[in-house]
Amino acid sequence: MVREEKGWTYQDVVDIVAKPTRRSADRRKAWKWEHWGVEPDAESQAALAAELGVPMREVHRLGWPGWLPDGGPVRTGFPWTRAGTLQSLDDTLEHAMLDRRGFMKLGGEALTALAGQWLTRAPEPVAAALAGGRIDTQLVADLEDGLPRLRRLEARLGGPCARQLLDAELDTVTGILKEASYSDKVGQRLLRLGAELARLAGWSSFDAGLHAAAQRYWASGLRAAHAATDRALGANIIKSLSLQCYDHGLFADSLSLAEAAVEGAGKVTPRTLAMLLLRQARAAAACGDPAECDRLLSAAETQMARADSSDEDPDWTSYFDVAEFHAQTATCHADLRRPRLAQQHYGTALGLMPAAKRRDLATYTIQNARTHTVLGDADHAVHLLEKAIPMITAAPSHRNAARAVAARAELPFTAKDPKVQRLDQLLATLVA
Repeated sequence: MVREEKGWTYQDVVDIVAKPTRRSADRRKAWKWEHWGVEPDAESQAALAAELGVPMREVHRLGWPGWLPDGGPVRTGFPWTRAGTLQSLDDTLEHAMLDRRGFMKLGGEALTALAGQWLTRAPEPVAAALAGGRIDTQLVADLEDGLPRLRRLEARLGGPCARQLLDAELDTVTGILKEASYSDKVGQRLLRLGAELARLAGWSSFDAGLHAAAQRYWASGLRAAHAATDRALGANIIKSLSLQCYDHGLFADSLSLAEAAVEGAGKVTPRTLAMLLLRQARAAAACGDPAECDRLLSAAETQMARADSSDEDPDWTSYFDVAEFHAQTATCHADLRRPRLAQQHYGTALGLMPAAKRRDLATYTIQNARTHTVLGDADHAVHLLEKAIPMITAAPSHRNAARAVAARAELPFTAKDPKVQRLDQLLATLVA
């Protein structure tokens, strides 16, 4: 990321290092730092830090490669006001696209504190801006009409392809919020639109494995949803943060966030509540609490049975259909080491899921493969993994590629087995 931002070649990097250290400037040295995980020696790091303006105390404190400048810290201390929301969105737009970190910057304690603030702070009225042209409802409606297209693009193309487009759309809406004038009602719609764009941009970053960038989008989106007084949308963003903690093995924090999402959602449709309860059930399963998980699964099933096509569900719940319900239920059983129940629900989900949902099909095909491995049918697990790889190629997803590699590691075959060798060749195309 630093080389791209500075326009440096590998030769530029080693030239920078060679000048103060008077060493050879072989470009292969920098290539090894980047691709082989070789750590530069102390003098080389000092030379690079001087060129990048990074204090040596930060080099010593953070170590390699943590001290390399990326998007900076994820800031969460903005006021829970309209002005604070705009500051948060500006900060996100400035840093998120530069943030190439594959790990979380906000720990579980900071995330649960953020959720607690969202639960307890009262939103202020949306005051109209004093400068710029007047924004009418038609322009807002036109911007809102683009959301379904953006959701479809993100789902079909995958996070790596969609995040730049979503960031640009969020930048447009933030600019209108800052510079135009509008009524309180129009302002709330703009804030809600910004919150949903930030949620989608966060999700696409999360799917691309850029977890710090995802946190930036979600933290600012949570503020925008709060300012728009849209409790359900805020709960959906908290739910996303819960899933991120789940993926990183922070199961207790995942559960705390999922509980906050259910508690703070307000009055929602049965489908929305079922979706939130299932996230809580998954966190409970990961925490090893089968009784609580089963209670939540039963509550979610009750709500899903109450869902009706006449309900005014939020647009962002459209992905959560019967197939997704079974898939999430299956994951709960898999985490509780109930592979046969998990396999049944994965089978139902995959049978109902439309072919256009390639990323989701890949996700649950891989998860289903893992249940076959646990149940002693490793040959079929290999078949399922081979089936999933073209889906990941069609809808790139860092998370699915990582899942496939993890599922391969669980297979009981030796590396010389022809089935595994063929599978490894296919997997290599995903991680190249």
